[in-house]
Amino acid sequence: MTKIFIDGREGTTGLRIYDRLASREDIELIILKEEDRKNPEKRKEAINSSDISFLCLPDAAAIEAEEMCENPNTVIIDTSTAHRTTPGWAYGFPEIDAEHLQQIKESKRIAVPGCHASGYVALVYPLVKAGILSADSLLTCHSITGYSGGGKKMIAEYQSEDRSELLGAPRQYGLSQQHKHLKEMKALTGIAPIFSPIVSDFYSGMVMTVPVFKEQLTKGKTMQDIKDVYKNLYTSEIVMYSEDITDLNAGAMISGSGMARKDSMRISVLGNEDRILLVAQYDNLGKGASGAAIQCLNIKMGADEKKGLDL
Repeated sequence: MTKIFIDGREGTTGLRIYDRLASREDIELIILKEEDRKNPEKRKEAINSSDISFLCLPDAAAIEAEEMCENPNTVIIDTSTAHRTTPGWAYGFPEIDAEHLQQIKESKRIAVPGCHASGYVALVYPLVKAGILSADSLLTCHSITGYSGGGKKMIAEYQSEDRSELLGAPRQYGLSQQHKHLKEMKALTGIAPIFSPIVSDFYSGMVMTVPVFKEQLTKGKTMQDIKDVYKNLYTSEIVMYSEDITDLNAGAMISGSGMARKDSMRISVLGNEDRILLVAQYDNLGKGASGAAIQCLNIKMGADEKKGLDL
């Protein structure tokens, strides 16, 4: 029986992880009393008595919690931004190559990717590795996401009965080009894009799009070369390549909520030979957060990667 502690169980991601694990028979959950939930000594005791601890905390608190861990056998899976580019931490996206999968299997410290970064890395990392995009490419990307990505405060804002009329329309943010996911986008792919995230009036779901001109591809490479890379790499039920736009959404449109409540991700190549669109469709709370965390847990436990996931 694997002992699991979720530090920050009351947050959006923590609750989703708890709900997924509560009925599993191969796991024993360590649950603190309500009055002990923020007690540092009780949290430290729980972390060190666990086989695996999830950190579902703000960055500073996640750093503090990791420092509490003195048990060399305890695995830490951090869902915050704090450790995604920290040396010695595995990046929790096993599909992008065998090396990342092996790092997750071997590491005691795993950082769950950010929701926006998950789509960007899935699209760009394999093309840089295959030599189709150079690491000095200039890229832009945009994503549309459900409001749950903003956490409890934004959820309450959108679900309030007297909410602002402005919330009924999409809102672009990250306007200073200092979004917290840019650091891991650059660290994983070598390319920090101009990034325009957009939040809209639906609970969860996400579409990340990276536009590429033919001239940006390395000499002789084509749209078909990109498709071939994705076809050969993304063959699982969790991350899959979709050839036909209708596999994503009917009507030649892609919905931001088309993969809501799913833990899988669909990759597609749209546009034409001269103006190419690289697209990832998934759920910001699924493959973009708690689903990815559970997948990493399954890998560490030697269980089926898909166990407890909604695909």
